[in-house]
Amino acid sequence: MTTLKEQLHEDLTAAIKDRDELRSSTIRLTLAAVTSEEVAGKQKRELSDAEVLKVIGREAKKRREAAEAFDTAGRTDQAARERAEGEVLATYLPKQLSDEELAAIVAAAVAESGASGPQAMGAVMKLVKPKVDGLAEGSRVAAAVKAALS
Repeated sequence: MTTLKEQLHEDLTAAIKDRDELRSSTIRLTLAAVTSEEVAGKQKRELSDAEVLKVIGREAKKRREAAEAFDTAGRTDQAARERAEGEVLATYLPKQLSDEELAAIVAAAVAESGASGPQAMGAVMKLVKPKVDGLAEGSRVAAAVKAALS
């Protein structure tokens, strides 16, 4: 069984052979971020698949934010490229929860904690976060919790 990092290396090789510039540059930048994370700190270490997934998630978030910034600035061509890179990275990430699934998890956590009102948001987030880690973006989770508590 290959690790996620090995899979990225294999996909990079395939993208280079296919002359797929978008895919190869995106994977290259992601591998650079993984390597940077591995050598951060006092001692070099090998990242687990879960840690590599977090790095890929961070990179995908950067692409989304950059696309929004380019759209705001009126640079639609660059925004389209950022979105395309985000789609390449999305193939490595687990499937995101739908709004209905997220709402069900939040509703269960609200019932479990007995929370009511926006002041209890922290308590509900503590229960929800471990269940949806990597499956839903933090801003989506916070919005769902706010909606459930209001």
